Amino acid sequence: MSAQSATKPERQQPPGDPGSPDGLKAGLKNRHLSMIAIGGVIGAGLFVGSSAGIAKAGPGILISYALVGLMVVFVMRMLGEMSAANPTSGSFSAYADRALGRWAGFSIGWLYWFFWVVVLAVEATAGAKILEGWWPAVPQWGWALIVMVVLTATNLVSVGSYGEFEFWFAGIKVVAIGAFIVIGGLAVFGLLPHSDNEGAGLGHLTDSGGFLPHGPGAILTGILLVVFSFMGSEIVTLAAGESANPQRAVTKATNSVIWRIAVFYLGSIFVVITLLPWDAKAIADKGSYVAALDSIGIPHAGDIMNVIVLTAVLSCLNSGLYTASRMAFSLGQRGDAPASFARTNSRGVPQAAILGSVVFGFVAVWFNYQWPDTVFTFLLNSSGAVALFVWLVICFSQLRMRGMILRENPEKLIVRMWLFPYLTWATIAMISFVLVYMLTDKDGREQVILSALVAVLVVALALVRDRITGGSRPAAATSADAATDASAEETAAR
Repeated sequence: MSAQSATKPERQQPPGDPGSPDGLKAGLKNRHLSMIAIGGVIGAGLFVGSSAGIAKAGPGILISYALVGLMVVFVMRMLGEMSAANPTSGSFSAYADRALGRWAGFSIGWLYWFFWVVVLAVEATAGAKILEGWWPAVPQWGWALIVMVVLTATNLVSVGSYGEFEFWFAGIKVVAIGAFIVIGGLAVFGLLPHSDNEGAGLGHLTDSGGFLPHGPGAILTGILLVVFSFMGSEIVTLAAGESANPQRAVTKATNSVIWRIAVFYLGSIFVVITLLPWDAKAIADKGSYVAALDSIGIPHAGDIMNVIVLTAVLSCLNSGLYTASRMAFSLGQRGDAPASFARTNSRGVPQAAILGSVVFGFVAVWFNYQWPDTVFTFLLNSSGAVALFVWLVICFSQLRMRGMILRENPEKLIVRMWLFPYLTWATIAMISFVLVYMLTDKDGREQVILSALVAVLVVALALVRDRITGGSRPAAATSADAATDASAEETAAR
């Protein structure tokens, strides 16, 4: 990237345009952000992956979900503290840049971008499989192409169209899980009329070998299986930068993460393992949620769940493309990506960042169809542990940022991490333990090693780049940082 292109001035918002100082338009409404925050913790993995966790840990999977949920609550609290003080589209990457050094912001930003680009391919393929089952006349690759093109188009139109799509996608997921918990809970306690499952009840928590049929160690195995289904909670902190009142949005999302995890994860899994014995063959054959619905006589349970899973897949695709493009946009602003990524069009949309991200997404989809067991498996494993790396970086960034906020603008400390710094260090220990424990698992070991190798390569590139440039930043990045700080002060004053 030439110095001339790096310092090219960005498009200025026209007078009266309610956009953020970095050129993005504040097109997300409060209801959009509320659903993005709620939907961010409900991934397709909850619906299709929970059966594997139940098989490995039995009823003890509840402890696995609770421990990972607690870890995510702490991470989100730390991220909320930094985001409320300085909301930005780069979120934790921008905070790592400031707190730990430019190499850290560069590295975690690109690793996170890489993670979501691979997720695009996974979710596009999963959605295509469901759609092909309904309309086999269109080949699976054709459906993958269609969903990618449609969601790319919605992201290119405006941030508001992304928010509107996500509002309805997330709304369907929330209503579906809410209905599942209510109906299933009534059946568990014998209050559902005409239920076909007369054996449902709390006894399933301890029969079939007890609460921990495979021993306490199975809780750790369960953690490895469920930890990645929580990825996405942090999306709301990236999206908040494109809202009229980012501090309020971040504060609200951070404060509500506890009940969101408790209700959607612990609540729904509790219903599953009290409706059926944990080792019921139907859970392994049909999936946990379909088996639970079948057990109480809900007709067409499989079809209903396919619709919900497809919605979750499209939601993840929609958010994944948005998240990858905004991270690319932030990297471009800081001179860590092509300058074109930092430009917005007349609708306040970072068009080049979106198209750049989706191109790699299409390439990953192609790899999935051409070499699913070699190239694509490598991509999956080499991005598998990135979620944990991101959470670690958030923790270390918050350790430094707390002091910086207190010194420079203590009034911005709207959200505070509890028991600082002790809980921050405890969270670091928890995440580190999970990474180390993954090395004892065959699949986990491959993910950690390959993800670590990719991370080392990216960090090495960042350090070499810093050595060549002397750590200097493009003028546009410096002015954007100043504008963002000024905007945050103005919003806090309001």
